[in-house]
Amino acid sequence: MARAATFDMAAIGLSGLCIVHCLALPVAAASLPLLGVWAEAEWLHGLFVVVAAPISLMALLRSARRGLPVAPLVLALLGLAGLSAGVLGWPTEAAETLITVIGSLLLAAAHILNWRRLRHAH
Repeated sequence: MARAATFDMAAIGLSGLCIVHCLALPVAAASLPLLGVWAEAEWLHGLFVVVAAPISLMALLRSARRGLPVAPLVLALLGLAGLSAGVLGWPTEAAETLITVIGSLLLAAAHILNWRRLRHAH
């Protein structure tokens, strides 16, 4: 139980960092050109997905062994799809931030539901 909860908490934290990156850094970038270059770095978006996907999947697969309900799994898969779509600039680059934020929120919601379920199970 402790390991699955740890993965969920790590995934929630990463989703939060992604949201902060998507929402706060563009505002800071408007006033500080140096941060603007870093905030727009495409490799950083990819790094978030590369780090978030295995942690999220590991947490949810561990919970699936204990009878994970469908809702957290569907939310997580939709969230990871949103993060991936944002990295790829799909459907448009203009929608990248919105899709990424929605994906992060869905992924965080999945892990919150899973964490609460595990906490109440013990």
